[in-house]
Amino acid sequence: MKRLVLLAAVMAFPALSADIAGTWKATAEGPNGTLERTFVFKVDGDKLTGETTSPVMGKSVIQEGKVEGDQLSFSIVVNFQGTEMKVNYKGKVAGDQMTLTAESADGNFRLEWRARKVS
Repeated sequence: MKRLVLLAAVMAFPALSADIAGTWKATAEGPNGTLERTFVFKVDGDKLTGETTSPVMGKSVIQEGKVEGDQLSFSIVVNFQGTEMKVNYKGKVAGDQMTLTAESADGNFRLEWRARKVS
């Protein structure tokens, strides 16, 4: 009986999420050198919102964002040479470090981002 009560108590607590909320600075190696991007994440339960800014692509709003434990996913829409393009992100957080994979919705490009939490 004690095991059952302990199991019920443990299952009553939601999975702890990583501390994703805040500002993250990221870099990725692109075909023409190092790219930079800043992410500002807001978390409400398992919902992830915010915005991201790049010197090349400008500002984008985070859409369809989800957080589950140390995993996150979201999408943004960027304007690339006059064409809007959806980019899907998936990542993992470990302390103040984050790795993200960004892939265009059509699968034509993929970037690996490394980020550090700055605030």
